[in-house]
Amino acid sequence: MQTIGLVGGMSWESSAEYYKLLNTGVESRLGGLHSARTVMASVEFAELTALQEEERWDDVAEILAKAARGVEAAGADFLMLCTTTFHRVAEQVEAAVGIPLLHLGDVVAEAVKAQGIEKVALIGTTFAMSRTFFTDRIASHGLEVIVPSADTHEEINRVIYDELVHGKVVDSSRKRAIKLIDSLWEQGAGGVILGCTELELLVKQSDVDVPVFPGTTLHVSAALDRALA
Repeated sequence: MQTIGLVGGMSWESSAEYYKLLNTGVESRLGGLHSARTVMASVEFAELTALQEEERWDDVAEILAKAARGVEAAGADFLMLCTTTFHRVAEQVEAAVGIPLLHLGDVVAEAVKAQGIEKVALIGTTFAMSRTFFTDRIASHGLEVIVPSADTHEEINRVIYDELVHGKVVDSSRKRAIKLIDSLWEQGAGGVILGCTELELLVKQSDVDVPVFPGTTLHVSAALDRALA
């Protein structure tokens, strides 16, 4: 089994979900007392968020690259960023280490294509929806990517940062998210990517008819495929 390197802390709720899914995944695949070989470096979320808001991306990249180098030095065979938003500097982080990065955008794109879907929607943080660094990566796989209208971004962001990153799952927020997903379906999306780990705490496939692609769950599954190959 290979050792999976995790750069987390963005948020710690996200990192906890990655850790849980990796270990339950190994247990499910191998049985018994098996668990995942992991190394994690957890960064300070408030620091990175402040730098993000100031558009100081070189500083963000250096912090995450330093964490990645620590993970590599601790024996990781490949690297995962436990975040969507900070994939903004994924290429810089990968360039700073000698181990491969399993890019979330590539993983979800392949999952969408596997279901024969050509047009997919992404919901996530305002930053992930309003910038193109992540949607472009998905689109590079031959997919059309849409995002919700700009007037919905603030509410989605509020739910993520004021509720979900603190472990609060509010039913009224779930209902609003479901309504939003239904509207994206009506706009022609054949599926919806949950492009933020915390959104997977809020919305499940059983809540909606449109195919849902939970980014973290798919990311973890791809990591286990690699680690256990």
